[in-house]
This record gives sequence, C-alpha cells and structure tokens, in this order.
Amino acid sequence: MLLTSDLELLATLRSYLERIWSREVQILTRRTYQEITLLLVNGQIDAAWICGYPYVQFREQLDLVAVPVWNGRPLYQSYVIVDARRKAGSFEDLKSDTHAFSDPDSNSGFLVTRALLTDLRSKPEDFFRHHFFTYGHRNVVRAVASGLADSGSVDGYVWEVLSVVEPDLTAPTRVLRKSEWLGFPPVACGKSRPSGLSVDALAAAFVGMSSDPEARRVLQMLHLDGFTRSDPSLFDTIAAKMNYVRSVG
Repeated sequence: MLLTSDLELLATLRSYLERIWSREVQILTRRTYQEITLLLVNGQIDAAWICGYPYVQFREQLDLVAVPVWNGRPLYQSYVIVDARRKAGSFEDLKSDTHAFSDPDSNSGFLVTRALLTDLRSKPEDFFRHHFFTYGHRNVVRAVASGLADSGSVDGYVWEVLSVVEPDLTAPTRVLRKSEWLGFPPVACGKSRPSGLSVDALAAAFVGMSSDPEARRVLQMLHLDGFTRSDPSLFDTIAAKMNYVRSVG
C-alpha cells in the first residue's frame, strides 16, 4: 500500500521495527496484492500492509493488527477520476470508456466500481469499451493524465497525497465521483507467523509510531497521522460489497 517503494522510507521503517522488536527485520514489496496476500495466508511473512478487499476475503485466516489514521480517521474513499477538461458529470457518462483499474484485489481500485456497475446491472466488460489493470494507484493517475485511459478507479488517499507531493501528476485529472467512507487499508498478520511475534507486539510497534521520532519520519513521508487498533467490523462495508458482487455473479 506504499505510495512508492521509496528507499529512505523503507530503510527508516526497517530500522524502527528492528529497534522495537530487537530482531532483524526484512521488508518485502511485491507487484500485486495477490502475491503479498498469498505470502501472508501461507505463513511465509509475519505481517503486511494490505488492502481491505483481500483482508475481508481471507478474514478467517488473518488477524487485524492496526489501521492507519489519515486526517484524523481510519477511513478513506475510492475515487473515479477523469481528464480535468472532460465534461462528464456522472458515472453513467463513462459508458464505453477505456477504464484503468488498479488491481483486481483492490477495494478502491476495483471492488467499489465493480459494485457500482452491479447496481447498474452491468459488468466492466459490458459497460466499458476496454478496461485494464495498472497494478498501482499512481499508475491509474498516470494512465488518465496521459490519455492512455479515459477514466480510472483509484485510492482517494493516494490521489489526495499525490495532489500535494506531485501536483503536476494529478493536475490533468479531476475527481468525478467519491465513494462512501470505508475502512483504511490495514496491517494484518496470518494466524501462523514465522517470527512467533504476537498480534499485540506487532500492533504496539505500529500504534507507537506517532510517539517515536524515527517512526514519525515514516508517517510524515506517508502523510498519515499514525496507526490505531480497530475492530474487524470497520471492514464490514467492504465485505458487504464483496458479497453483493459475488451474489450477482
């Protein structure tokens, strides 16, 4: 869920976690949510910052560790974006577009729009002329900004942060539609973990970031307030969307 694979950010996070846990820490990045989720549920990694969609798909095999806090709440939205000059006023105006999704296991970058299409008794392959996956929210913005896609489904947190740190990237785009507020992509761990660290020990490291000078640098780079413990029910709305889409087929 990182905005980028920024080496300074990853190195600082690793240093902080090694100090807190008093052990060597390896940080892995992968191209797709599926790759990370498989490592997590198979017990090959201890924890991962994943999306709410894979979390609810595998909730019985995962424990919720912590949830990021952004602008004072553990919530975010899915955005549908278009070219800033385009006159489209509603989602229905995007029919026959070339549409960019982030990842097939992304809530904000796929599931929310898929559920919206289900409301319209349609599917991506029927509603859009063409759709594709960019495997990165930044790449969705790039695709729409460059004209490679007419519209895109993107993480609202990512779009808002990019509008601050890379305004030239988001400037050619505008937000056409915002979803309801949903549980922010969480940190989760598998029921079995190679390190044997408890859920409480994992959670304490993330929740404690806001009070640690080194870890605050990571939060500043991510434009987050911190992390908090939360109840799994925070993700019930995402689970409902998943079940709704599955029930229709």
